[in-house]
Amino acid sequence: MNNLETYQNFYFVGIGGIGMSALARYFHASGKKVSGYDKTNTKLTQTLMSEGIDIVFEDVIDEKITSLYKEDTLVIYTPAIKKLDILDYFNTRQFEVLKRAKVLGLITENTDCIAVAGTHGKTTTSTLVSHLCKEADLPFSCFLGGISENFKSNFLYNGSQYSVLEADEYDRSFLNLSPDWAVITSTDADHLDIYGDKNTIEEGFRQFAALVPEDRQLFVRKGIEIGRPHQTYAVNEVADYYSDNLRMEHDKIYFDFHTPNETVKDFVWEIPGIHNVENATVALAILNNLGVDFETLKKAIANFKGIKRRYTKHIYENGKIYIDDYAHHPTEINAVMSSIRTFYPEKKLLVVFQPHLFSRTRDFADGFAESLSKADELILLDIYPARELQENFEGITSNWLLEKVNLDKKEVSTLGEAFSKIKEKDFDILLTVGAGNIDTLYDPVCEWIEKI
Repeated sequence: MNNLETYQNFYFVGIGGIGMSALARYFHASGKKVSGYDKTNTKLTQTLMSEGIDIVFEDVIDEKITSLYKEDTLVIYTPAIKKLDILDYFNTRQFEVLKRAKVLGLITENTDCIAVAGTHGKTTTSTLVSHLCKEADLPFSCFLGGISENFKSNFLYNGSQYSVLEADEYDRSFLNLSPDWAVITSTDADHLDIYGDKNTIEEGFRQFAALVPEDRQLFVRKGIEIGRPHQTYAVNEVADYYSDNLRMEHDKIYFDFHTPNETVKDFVWEIPGIHNVENATVALAILNNLGVDFETLKKAIANFKGIKRRYTKHIYENGKIYIDDYAHHPTEINAVMSSIRTFYPEKKLLVVFQPHLFSRTRDFADGFAESLSKADELILLDIYPARELQENFEGITSNWLLEKVNLDKKEVSTLGEAFSKIKEKDFDILLTVGAGNIDTLYDPVCEWIEKI
């Protein structure tokens, strides 16, 4: 394979994915010609096009593709795409075609790479590490799996000494990386279409952990067995690095942070949830090990605005509250619901949930049902198929899942009908949740609640 610097054209197959788009932005910012395909036109693809990146939405071999030469073009694809004429075209003509994770690994080989892995929490943690690096003015670049509310992007370049990225377990992609520092937030069962069972996914995380050269630069949430020496972190229990004394005052969360050598009191931020304090704990641990002082870290934590679609909360003058979240696994939904019930125990909660993947819906149906039963009323959208086909999952539908949910007020809806149904409901808090295209409800819902 050629050195990345020798390529002038970069074609992304599945460019609208959150991880793919960060890479596309990186090469575009480097002065390369970037183009690509995605099957769905979203707010993110529209933003990429406004930045000067050419995107098509039909699987057609057009003149723009046939004009590319294999000598100076690198094709990057996401393993979520299984079959595509455009991808076949590049493969049969012997273009260099690489997975996203392989390219990300190549980019970060010459940096001090901070990789955040875990079935839950990696987006918040990697975004927070990036934010702290930015506030400390460290020379770093980041490739994130969500849109930072501080950066308004999933990519930022502030130098090249460090790189911060999500280590994606899907398709074992994280094993392509060369992490110098790493975090493992959780190893719950997920992506069983790839791993088959919980033991196999845990073995994948152990293989990832083995890539980190120094024991003291591997941070693992306390309680996870990872098969090698490491530093632990936790909330409300003693670990190498831990936070405790959590309390809420005027919509702000306060906590104390402990290192092996000292205690720093009264960190404060606006991001709710014990799980988010856990993410903050390991982010602070890493930056402390990089030599950043606690005065800088306190200021940085205080002005962290979070990630778009990670518990994005709006409180309106009419008393309504709207929360939008990316959660698509029962553990994640439980975390969101627990935060809402902790801070607003008496308020009537309407949940609109879009299941993501037939396989995940099938594998975790009972967990989803238990989580969703904590709502007062549920609108369950049709399953977002992503890379899967309904014909391969006979009987796995939202109606099938709804039967398992223990609620009196519940119904299935298409995405197209959901907004009209929401407007008919009586609620104090609206939660829209899911990882598909449910985000298209966000703008109209915000505008409507503002006016009622």
